[in-house]
Amino acid sequence: MHKPVLYQEVLAYLQPRPGRRFVDGTVGTGGHARGILEASAPDGLLLGIDRDATALQVADQSLKVYQGRYWLIHGSYRDLEQHLTRLGWSAVDGILLDLGVSSLQLDTPERGFSFRTEAPLDMRFDRTQQRSAADLVNNLSQEELAKMLFRYGEERFAKQIAREIVASRPILTTTQLADVVMRVVGRSSGGIHPATRTFQALRIAVNEELDALEQFLPQATTVLNVSGRLAIISFHSLEDRLVKRYFQTEARHCICPPKQPICTCGHRARLKVVTPKPIRPSANEVALNPRARSARLRVAEKLATDE
Repeated sequence: MHKPVLYQEVLAYLQPRPGRRFVDGTVGTGGHARGILEASAPDGLLLGIDRDATALQVADQSLKVYQGRYWLIHGSYRDLEQHLTRLGWSAVDGILLDLGVSSLQLDTPERGFSFRTEAPLDMRFDRTQQRSAADLVNNLSQEELAKMLFRYGEERFAKQIAREIVASRPILTTTQLADVVMRVVGRSSGGIHPATRTFQALRIAVNEELDALEQFLPQATTVLNVSGRLAIISFHSLEDRLVKRYFQTEARHCICPPKQPICTCGHRARLKVVTPKPIRPSANEVALNPRARSARLRVAEKLATDE
């Protein structure tokens, strides 16, 4: 079994116990889910959700020893409440998201997530959806491409890369796109590959990742039982900022403008921030799994409405 990122930290903060219900909204191949089911034995229950049908097949095989205690759904965490309704659950005691692209996806060249091997420009988490990375690269306008690269990749050469993409169409493979970016940015002398930000932006846009996260957060807060915990692992600053700001807002009783003398918003704190600073992987974990190096874990706990 591949041990997922921040495995021990997730279990320590999520605090799985017998008789409780949990959701792994990005269950992947089942690494974190397995730990949650082990820690909540003999009767803890888990709902696993993932957009990747292939990952769900692997997870099902991995978790078979816990048959009867878990359910797997092919779908998005953005529809959390809908999935819980289907299962007949009204509330849960812990929720986990491990955002970003998985090792299974990165290490399957034909999925098109990596610029290191020649493959179709795909990047879909859910391969039943129509729109792929190739569709965006070849059909968006130069202005739309530049906005996407800047917003989702924080790419400072966004306008130049967008111009070169339009001039180089059609672009159908991962290495073709990486070559286009390198013509603009130049080859890296160290650190991250020059196409990293472009590929990140495309993946986020194809899968509508930030929109999904924004829709998920209030649902997760609503369905948590009091003292239930929400744990989210992010891998880049866009996701991490979104989670941090949401946690901070939901931890305050008033969200009126700072200079407003009287509170009129009526907002009440629903969460307590458990991790004021994000939890990072240890040096030992990064040495064993370099892909863990940018992981950040943030955790919040549901408050009673009168707190």
